[in-house]
Amino acid sequence: MTAFLSSLVFVVLAEMGDKTQLLAMAFATKYRWQTVMWGVFIATIFNHFLAVAVGAYLTNFIPMQYINIAAAISFILFGLWTIRGDELDGEDKDRHCGPFLTVVIAFFMAEMGDKTQLATISLAAQFQCILPVWMGTTTGMMIADAFGIIIGIVLGKQIPERAVKSVAATIFILFGVFDLYRTLYQ
Repeated sequence: MTAFLSSLVFVVLAEMGDKTQLLAMAFATKYRWQTVMWGVFIATIFNHFLAVAVGAYLTNFIPMQYINIAAAISFILFGLWTIRGDELDGEDKDRHCGPFLTVVIAFFMAEMGDKTQLATISLAAQFQCILPVWMGTTTGMMIADAFGIIIGIVLGKQIPERAVKSVAATIFILFGVFDLYRTLYQ
């Protein structure tokens, strides 16, 4: 249960202000929100399964203490990345293959090498389990992108994006520092 909940929380935080959350907002202005959510779900299932498989595979070759240190440092870096922010680089453009497939392809490609995919790899390596991490990161992605769609459509610009990013970044950095301290001084 710890792996699931940690994965869910970390991905929700990592996704705040992330490129794929911005992509969800952009697609929600063009397509029905249900189409966007289903597209995000399908893309996330495949992308995050790939990430947890890689993360679980790493534990066969790298000692766990090094994985924990790398994961803690990566969470600090994800916090700094969140502060910097992301921008869409054409991922929201129609791929001429229908709304659903456009969303699936765009999300899958946008997640490749993204901080939420890297966080998923780190979490799978840290917890050494595939299913709870995969389910947690997928659920976290759906929550964060649903939040992004709601913010984008219903609330508009009433909640400052900078405030959301700052809170998410601070929590990420604190978790990273705590995990690093715990790993090095246990």
